[in-house]
Amino acid sequence: MVMHHLEFHRCNKNMDVISVKASADFQLELEFANGERKRFDMKPLLKMKPWNCLANLKVFEMVQVDYGTVTWLNGEIDIAPETLYNRSILI
Repeated sequence: MVMHHLEFHRCNKNMDVISVKASADFQLELEFANGERKRFDMKPLLKMKPWNCLANLKVFEMVQVDYGTVTWLNGEIDIAPETLYNRSILI
């Protein structure tokens, strides 16, 4: 049942990220396909693999959007748009 719930969110294109901007305090400013703008705090994730290599600000600022997903290092590291949407705050 949980898997079905996750599939629903993956198919929901309104949660796709259409733009991202990194800030010096390791926050991501996000714009989603539904028009919402949100802020996501990356600091807690920077203590865990694989995101710990993003603790270098220069690497963190290399963030980009690939097919609705936020990625770094040519797609080697990413965060699902559903996670970003559900765990971020409106701005």
